[in-house]
Amino acid sequence: MTQSEALSILKTGANVFLTGEPGSGKTHTINEFIKWLRTSGIEPSVTAATGIAATHISGMTLHSWSGIGVSEFLTKNDVDRIASKEHIARRLGKANVLIIEEISMLSAATFEMVDVICREVRRTDAPFGGLTIILVGDFFQLPPVSRNRDVKFAYDSRIWNDLHLITCYLTEQHRQVDATFFNVLSAIRSGEVGESHQQELMKRHVDLVESPSNAPKLFSHNADVDRINAEELKKLSGTIRKFRMSSKGKDLLVEGLKRGCLSPETLELKEGATVMFTKNSPQGKFVNGTLGVVSGWDASGQPIVNTKNGLSIAVEPMEWQLEEQGKVRASVSQIPLRLAYAMTVHKSQGMSMDAAVIDLSKAFEYGQGYVALSRIRRLSGLYLTGLNERALQVHPEILEKDKDFRIASAVVQETFATMPVIEVVAMQKKFVKTIGGTWTDKPSPRKIQDKKYVSDLPGRLAETLQAVRDAKNLQSAAKIRALAISTVVKHLEELADIGKLTRTDFAHLVPVEVTSEIYEVFAINNDERLSPIFHAFNGRHSFETIRLVRLMRREFVQ
Repeated sequence: MTQSEALSILKTGANVFLTGEPGSGKTHTINEFIKWLRTSGIEPSVTAATGIAATHISGMTLHSWSGIGVSEFLTKNDVDRIASKEHIARRLGKANVLIIEEISMLSAATFEMVDVICREVRRTDAPFGGLTIILVGDFFQLPPVSRNRDVKFAYDSRIWNDLHLITCYLTEQHRQVDATFFNVLSAIRSGEVGESHQQELMKRHVDLVESPSNAPKLFSHNADVDRINAEELKKLSGTIRKFRMSSKGKDLLVEGLKRGCLSPETLELKEGATVMFTKNSPQGKFVNGTLGVVSGWDASGQPIVNTKNGLSIAVEPMEWQLEEQGKVRASVSQIPLRLAYAMTVHKSQGMSMDAAVIDLSKAFEYGQGYVALSRIRRLSGLYLTGLNERALQVHPEILEKDKDFRIASAVVQETFATMPVIEVVAMQKKFVKTIGGTWTDKPSPRKIQDKKYVSDLPGRLAETLQAVRDAKNLQSAAKIRALAISTVVKHLEELADIGKLTRTDFAHLVPVEVTSEIYEVFAINNDERLSPIFHAFNGRHSFETIRLVRLMRREFVQ
């Protein structure tokens, strides 16, 4: 199922389970849905199973939202106590759409506890008190964290069936562009890892001391992460500069934001330190996961970071916010950086990286290796320092359950594909009006998706962007616009510069095997210049094709 198809279904107000492989666009799709709701005057309750995931979506943990906290079970007295709290009663009473991110990390017990609280507060026996429920996540990734070794997944709960969820399984891939690497990840996901797949991974095996110093290192345990970061910073000459986090809001909410924020409370930097951005730039200069090196300090003492694509950025503090009913309840402010020498696999979930040094010799959890490996875009960006048997395993129960999810999604996709557009729009209109929103006449969902970003662009760029989306290849795009091929590519570069281009807008112009081949040479040369790449292929690929692939490498084109 495509993102636009899933978005159209989400807008009908059905209870939905949105899933798909890493890089398929789950978070992007749900963010588009949230924006649509807010445009319609509807404020969703945006939550996540973990603090880290919550910061990615400017929401709060489901535990905080529902008032259950760290409880692993609830007595009748507990339910009465939580439901009687004024702020909980007001929050749940006003809610209409509840979004839960990283559903794979939520246990069935916690899922049911939230259902009980919602029913009690909202005074109705409908599942979750009649709220529209949107669940987002991939059960192949990290499982629930619990002291109970027999913890069950959320889909094991009786409430899961009671919700009559529509499954939307996203099947497009927007992160991995390397066919060989994609096949390895698919083998892990399907539980069919063979000797050939392991050999492909082991081709990328290096000793830790020989790994790139400027690539982040992923470990399964915190102790390794803290040790590496401290050791590498200590090696640099110069004085440490410290940047301390500031905060606003109630202590309990602020603490939740701090735990989920990828930037530390006290950020220690030196000139020459390898760093990673921890937030997306509104101007498109960087994204969560962009790598760089601290080159100095500006006049106000803020760090200047040189990124891999040649940008020099004076990095100012940014805010992580917890929003509820359209209001900011708490916020923390910090420089959106962290030392990039090492981080845990858990904290990397949701990131996209061009390169990473990964140690899976101590992997202990199903899905841990899959999450780590799927962070990077291509095999040439992998530097593997260790691998154990568990690292390439996914939960055996999920293998069977995933087949059910795929079948359910295919049925839904076919049903909506044969449904007249006017009928789908009528369902969307009814949903908006039923929960108190304002409907504005719009084109069909497909047209909305196609014209994204076009209306607010200069005419020539808008026309080129639309032509590129419609074209099968670069030549046909140039023909549609009656422009030289080089001019079309120049327009795409301009769109990227102003943050109005996504990889999915133009990646189809270059065959996957060609993209992979050019990526490899860029990685080997470690050089963004065009001439060395052109000559490496003896002119087999045009400058324009190489420019397009170079554009795909830009970290802010997602």
